[in-house]
Amino acid sequence: MEKSKSLNKKTVNKYVPLFVLAVAMLWIKTYVSQKMQFKLDVDGVLQEFLLFINPLGSALLLLSLSFFFKGARKYWSLLLIYTLMSVLLYANVVYFRFFSDFITLPTLFQTQNFGDLGGSIITLIQPTDVLFFVDVIVLAILIGSNRVKKESGNFKTKVILPVITIALAISFFNLALAEKDRPQLLTRGFDRSYIVKYLGMYNYALYDTVETLKSSSQRVLADSDDKTEVLNYTKSNYAKPNEDYFGAAEDMNVVYLHLESFQTFLLDYELDGEEVTPFLNSLIGDQNTLYFDNFFHQTAQGKTSDAEFMLENSLYGLPKGSAFITKGQNTYQAAPAILKDKGYTSAVFHGNNGTFWNRSEIYKSFGYDHFFDIESYTNLTEEDMAEYGVMDKPFFEQSGELLETLPEPFYTKLMTVSHHFPYHINQDLTTIGKATTGDPSVDNYFQTARYADEAIEQFFTQLEESGLDDNTMVVLYGDHYGISDNHNQAMEQILSKEITPVENANLQRVPLFIHVPGMKGGVDHTYGGQIDLLPTVMHMLGVETENYIHFGADLLSEDHEELVTFRNGDYVSPEIYSIGEKYYNPKTGLPLEDAQLEQAEKFQQQSNYELELSDQLVTSDLLRFYTPDGFTPIDPADYNYQNDKVEEAE
Repeated sequence: MEKSKSLNKKTVNKYVPLFVLAVAMLWIKTYVSQKMQFKLDVDGVLQEFLLFINPLGSALLLLSLSFFFKGARKYWSLLLIYTLMSVLLYANVVYFRFFSDFITLPTLFQTQNFGDLGGSIITLIQPTDVLFFVDVIVLAILIGSNRVKKESGNFKTKVILPVITIALAISFFNLALAEKDRPQLLTRGFDRSYIVKYLGMYNYALYDTVETLKSSSQRVLADSDDKTEVLNYTKSNYAKPNEDYFGAAEDMNVVYLHLESFQTFLLDYELDGEEVTPFLNSLIGDQNTLYFDNFFHQTAQGKTSDAEFMLENSLYGLPKGSAFITKGQNTYQAAPAILKDKGYTSAVFHGNNGTFWNRSEIYKSFGYDHFFDIESYTNLTEEDMAEYGVMDKPFFEQSGELLETLPEPFYTKLMTVSHHFPYHINQDLTTIGKATTGDPSVDNYFQTARYADEAIEQFFTQLEESGLDDNTMVVLYGDHYGISDNHNQAMEQILSKEITPVENANLQRVPLFIHVPGMKGGVDHTYGGQIDLLPTVMHMLGVETENYIHFGADLLSEDHEELVTFRNGDYVSPEIYSIGEKYYNPKTGLPLEDAQLEQAEKFQQQSNYELELSDQLVTSDLLRFYTPDGFTPIDPADYNYQNDKVEEAE
């Protein structure tokens, strides 16, 4: 008995200092990372204190799990837990550098995308990142010493319980202070940065896991009655078509040109006195083209897939991950299916792998007749390939030929990839120089934009030469930002002005052009977003949408409410911008005056409610309980894209 007590005392004396060192190192590393690597908009002494203290409770609690192991396993379990927490932290740092967001559990299931992201990930890694793992090496060396390896013994409850009690006390104290500064923190979870700021990276990971599991159970528990609230809301917010534009493109073909990573600031921008996008600039003044200069992307973690999801369904993307990945088997009433009843043939053209973003499956749920992916493009040289698929010029050349084989009228979408982060391009293909900010992502951005602009002009020429231009509606839209706010220092050089919160919101504008032969064009200043595209296009085709569940509204309608809701709960309107729970006057960039706060809060409540309803619809798959009059439901089993692939030419 005395020998056992002596052994346990010796174990405590040797292990506890190592444990305390591990907790201290992880605490400080996490705090510094959250402070320096993440843009969390910390405001005030209390938020600074919370940011400092929130890693401590998590570090204590998770590392204390090592106490439950005996002997040498205790030390190696400590190292394993420490390493996993370090990897989680670093993975989020790298992810944040491009997405300005945090990893969620659903994004980890997007594994089919990982192989194509290799080059982009490497670009985000910095030489100094080795510092994230110096402490892991130090801890491994200490644990690997012979003296430690020979340690044995176990801790009694009187040692373990106090450590866990202290960890939980710190965590609950942290949560109480966070709730005081931001009430309902865990129930208003549109913006993940608030969870990280108030509770820390590791508690955020726990919160995300719980929320994901809760979301997964919603479909099983849903029933037909759950759709009533959603249906009532969308019907009450329906915007009647504008008579001047309803049916303006009736029976015409539809071609969507998906402009990868294109932001509106590129239009009319001159780099060293030279237009970056001369062809797109010419469309702004085209007599048959409508250009919307206050059109915003509304994507979140799903990025390109979120843009497609809104385009096809007028439903918001999910707050975490991508609906393309996690909700690919849902019931949808997407544009291809709606137009199928009008005699349209539908197709997507994308020079990348068909499995990327789970397109080869969810397109079946949307009702697409054809999907021409990378295996549909032939005789490609190394120069024809970009990091994410076929370069835009050869892509448009072959897509135009495939387009001519489709029965008319057709509804199609062509996905460009050349203008994609990290904006690498063979210099032999460039016709404009780089910017000189010193930030490679920003400097390269203009060369790939010019290449994309030239490719789009080439496609318009192809349409004209094929004779399709006289009966084809062409919609060009940007999918999401190309330069994240992590590059705002360089962007200030490009724009020659400070990037304030309002200016940063303005940078979320993406192009929208709608070209219809015979239609009167012009510049439309209406505020709108990607959620509004489906009803706008349907109405121009002469298709009524009143009976469909759409969260967007026709941009050309006099009933269109100019309120653009972002996925994190922020919003923009002509008179009020809501950014990070602060309200601004977009004209002055200053905080909103008291007289407008009531309207600002009203818009905020509406935005939050709309996001909640859309999430409820998608996560619970509520469209399976509702079929609009005249709509024929889609059976994904009826679709097979194997016939759209061709054998590579010898």
